[in-house]
Amino acid sequence: MRDACRRSLTLSEESFDVLLKAAVHDPDPSFNRQFVEPALNAFGHRRVRTALLGYLRTGTDLERAGAARAWCWSALPLRMPVVRAENPGTTGRAEPHDGSAVVAEWNEAALREFVSNEHLDVRRCVLPGLSLRKEAYPSELHDLVNAAVAIARSHADEYIRHRVEHQVGD
Repeated sequence: MRDACRRSLTLSEESFDVLLKAAVHDPDPSFNRQFVEPALNAFGHRRVRTALLGYLRTGTDLERAGAARAWCWSALPLRMPVVRAENPGTTGRAEPHDGSAVVAEWNEAALREFVSNEHLDVRRCVLPGLSLRKEAYPSELHDLVNAAVAIARSHADEYIRHRVEHQVGD
């Protein structure tokens, strides 16, 4: 994939779902970048992020964890000008960073997922990208932020306990 992206690469509409599914199902949080980055360059930040948000909201626990692992790569700048969509008019042209509304939706969904989903891998994958500052959320979510911090601090998993302290201090 990496070699193909260095040359001129035109991605079909069907390749979008294939790339995102591969990114979500790849267990390596570094390796999945090779699927996210071409999708970003061909189809745009908003479309990639919206698809990852869909996995977080409705996927299996495996897919929810995978969407969280892939999310960090969805902020990459577009650096593959030779990778493009076959029909940019129908898929939307890949544009520089957009979609602050999608980011806000992701942040809320990730917060809710961390609090409500007890699956260990989901919590481990969601937590690093989760803002645990109340001011990052509307006031109606502040109690949920407190709940997330309390869950993480008292969690049986050492990584989660360590990670929350790294993120919030104290």
